[in-house]
Amino acid sequence: MLLGQCRSVIGILRPELMQLALTSGIKYFPPPKNYDDIVIPERPRLRVFDKVPLYPPNLKPPKMQKRLRYMRGPETVHNTLQLKQYGVVATGGGRLRHEHFEMVRLQVARRLDMKRMFAIWRVDPPWQPVTKKGQGQRMGGGKGAIDHYVTPIKADRIIFEIGGKCEYAEVHDMLRIIAERLPFKAEPISQELLEKKAASEKWCEENNSNKFTLKYVIQNNMGGCHRFLSKYDHKWYGKYF
Repeated sequence: MLLGQCRSVIGILRPELMQLALTSGIKYFPPPKNYDDIVIPERPRLRVFDKVPLYPPNLKPPKMQKRLRYMRGPETVHNTLQLKQYGVVATGGGRLRHEHFEMVRLQVARRLDMKRMFAIWRVDPPWQPVTKKGQGQRMGGGKGAIDHYVTPIKADRIIFEIGGKCEYAEVHDMLRIIAERLPFKAEPISQELLEKKAASEKWCEENNSNKFTLKYVIQNNMGGCHRFLSKYDHKWYGKYF
């Protein structure tokens, strides 16, 4: 009986007919971007880098120390996009071998539409020698022979750029795949994302309510932190390692 009363009440409250009023209005669609100022170069592909740098025939290839300072800290020169479009930026230090250059070049050649897009390198070809001794050799005997050449990379360094008549969504997957395969931390980037990231860092620094930042702690030697900090902590205040 209670169930029947509930059904009767629901039937009274339910309207017999439902009217749907259709309204039309003016919709705004942004116009497409203008790419008239972009000129596609004659060679849109990434060029092939030599595996070994060229030396004069009368010069013996020089050896070099590790020089880890070439990978430490932020990049101060090649940290902006020349084409003001898209690319891959390193978020940590590392080394690029010839195999990594070939991986990037082949991925770009397979996935890029050469009729309306092009790519350029923003790093030097392998130039720093890395030595290695043969397996099973005893200690001593001098420095080993040159095994391969690398290119040291610092944080915030632009690896390569993509330009042309395209949107960021068209090349994002390709840039993401390449960034994941690099031997150091990297991420795809665009000019809008770079500007947004810089503005966000500036806003956070200006509106930070906590004055005891790591920079303040290091500058004022709070807790005697100078005893165990390195010279790089005094230079970059713990941001880069």
